[in-house]
Parts: sequence; C-alpha cells; structure tokens
Amino acid sequence: MRTKVGVVTVSDRASQGVYPDRSGPEAMAFVGERWPEAEILYRLVPDEEEAIQEAVLALLGEGCRLLLLAGGTGPAPRDRTPEAVLPLLDKVFPGFGEAMRLASFRETPTAILSRALAGSRGEALVLLLPGNPRAVRTCLEAVWEAVPTALRLLGG
Repeated sequence: MRTKVGVVTVSDRASQGVYPDRSGPEAMAFVGERWPEAEILYRLVPDEEEAIQEAVLALLGEGCRLLLLAGGTGPAPRDRTPEAVLPLLDKVFPGFGEAMRLASFRETPTAILSRALAGSRGEALVLLLPGNPRAVRTCLEAVWEAVPTALRLLGG
C-alpha cells in the first residue's frame, strides 16, 4: 500500500479562481520528485479556520501520513492556518519551523515573519508552509531529510 500525502493550499484568491494555485502544485512536484511512490491527495481552501480544519481532518481520515499546508502562515489578518491547525495537533516540533524560517531568511529577510511550523496528530506529520511557491520548495528542502524519521517515530 502506498503512503498517502495530503497537500492543502490555503488561499482566498486561488480558491475563488482569481488566479491559479501555484503553491500546492509546487509541493506536489517536490513530493513526487523525492517520494514517487507516494499517493498525493490535494485540496484548495480559503483562509477560513473551519475550511482549513475540515480539509486537515478529511485528509487524515483518508489515511494521509504526511500533510503539507501551503499558505496562511504570514502576519496578515487573514493568515489563520496556524490558529486553525494548532488545536488539532498532539505535539508541536519547533525545530521544523526554525529550520524553515532560517532557510527562507537566507533568501529574504521578510521570512522572519513566517509562522511556519510542524507537529503531529496521531501517526501523521503536519507541516505548515509559506504560500509562496519558491518558499514552499525552500522550506521542504530544509526539513525533508527529517520527514522519514519523524514518520517512523510517529508509528509507521
């Protein structure tokens, strides 16, 4: 059985069709390059806590062991991904957020405003990534080597 990976893009405008989602496809491409046997499930939701939580819980219910959420991690009033996801997590892994911010900060000083983070729910690892496609790749590259170990330690 293939491991399921859930990718959720959190964006008001992309979810309304104002412009195409580029962050989710970037995350899916990254996973496909490094984990070609993974089955990737995708959702696109607005910056609304209830919609974010519904997507996370649905993907976990479908058996996803890794969730990547792109968007909604900045300081703007509509950026609510951490507020939506933190209550769903069993544990938070601060090192992931620190590594993602450091890698992004090396490319742009405004990355210090990012609220990217990671944690677990049950046997699943959940990563909250910035919404910029380039930052998605930068952050995933920064933490990817720890993902298999985290998944193994979480139970699978």
